[in-house]
Formats: sequence, C-alpha cells, structure tokens
Amino acid sequence: MSLGRVLLGVLVDGPAHGYDLKRAHDERFPAARPLAFGQVYATLARLERDGLVEVAGTEQAGGPERTTYAVTEAGRAALADWLREPETPGPYAADALVRKTVTALHAGGDALAFLDRQRAVHLDAMRSLTRARRDGEGPPDVATRIALDHTIAHLDADLRWLEETRERIGR
Repeated sequence: MSLGRVLLGVLVDGPAHGYDLKRAHDERFPAARPLAFGQVYATLARLERDGLVEVAGTEQAGGPERTTYAVTEAGRAALADWLREPETPGPYAADALVRKTVTALHAGGDALAFLDRQRAVHLDAMRSLTRARRDGEGPPDVATRIALDHTIAHLDADLRWLEETRERIGR
C-alpha cells in the first residue's frame, strides 16, 4: 500500500493535521492495523519534500503546535495517476503465514499445531469482522463496507489455505 497516496486521498477532502489524517485512515480501514503517528508524520514530511502537500497553517491551542497540511495540484495529479494504475496481485508466497508454516516444516517445528492455532485466530477475526459488518451502528458507508468485505474475503481465503495445508502436511 502506498500510504502517501492514501493520505493524499484523505487530504482531498480538505486540509488536516496529522492526528486527523491518522483518525480518518483508521476509520476508513477499520480492519487494518491502526497507523502510528510517527508513520503519518514521516509520510507527510516525504509528501511535503516531494511537493505533493504544503503547510496550510499552524496553530497552538493549549497544546503542542499543530501543522495543517493541504494537498497541492501536483499532489492531486499524483493521486489521480495512482488511482488510474491497477495494482499487481500481491506476492502471497511471501506472506507471514506461509513463511511461518514453511519455516516450521524445515526447522522441525510443529507445523500442524501452528496451523491449528492460526486457524483459531483467523476464525475469531472472521467472526468479529462479520459481526461488525452486521451489527454496525446504522448502515455502514460504502467505503467501510468495501474495506470490511475485502478483509473478510482474504480471511476466508486464508482459512481455506489453512485447511488444505493442514491436510497436505497430515498426509
């Protein structure tokens, strides 16, 4: 994921400071790991260096100084270019789940026990996300629903892979 381009996508809604960008990202992608503030500010520094955002102002209201950023025309163009380009399918063979399973097999670990524990974690996550999608306060916005659906589909695929891998190792 290009975090810089995602943050540009948030900034097209209007100028914001790092805290607002982090909050907006975490709300748009509820199933993703929350961003760290350091990650947001480091990305903003790169975007500013590259001329894709600019400082729109600073304020200090009873706390640390807050810098507000705005997307530049170059930033809008970079975002539009990024959105036009299709994504290459991910290199799933390098996924941490696959790496751990293969490592357990080669290092003499208990791969079957690992797969069983991983399946339980995946099932818990699937139940939680399915419940969140079903029981959300009011109808979820389309963007949130899309993000949840994508995560649930990947969990489902991982669960199928876990089952097939467990059968293959068990033979």
